[in-house]
Amino acid sequence: MNMKLLLSAAVISLFALAGCNRHETPKETQHDVAEAQSEANQQVAEASKDATEEVQDEKQDVNEEQRDVASESAQGNYDVAVAKAEGEHKVAIEKCEAMTGPDREACKDRADETLQQTKAQARDLRDTAKP
Repeated sequence: MNMKLLLSAAVISLFALAGCNRHETPKETQHDVAEAQSEANQQVAEASKDATEEVQDEKQDVNEEQRDVASESAQGNYDVAVAKAEGEHKVAIEKCEAMTGPDREACKDRADETLQQTKAQARDLRDTAKP
């Protein structure tokens, strides 16, 4: 049994080796070369398409990050402007406290109005700066 198996393996190996030494015809070689070139071109096209898509995705991510930064910057500027306006308002109100009667009320009204105007300006700047 082992001898038959060994003999069969030897015969199969001889046929396989005989097939490896067989020369291709020029037509077969030309066909194989054309097929290999076509496959290579297709792989290059797919790789180029994939690379382009990846670059576009990254550009989109960068654009989104830039919008986020612009938005955060606008909000930060607004917060600073409001904090400054509120601080100035407190100082103005304290100065008004030194006055009496209608002057005092007029002073406070001006301070309140200035605060509201400053906040509105800051809000407008923030909203126009946000993408």
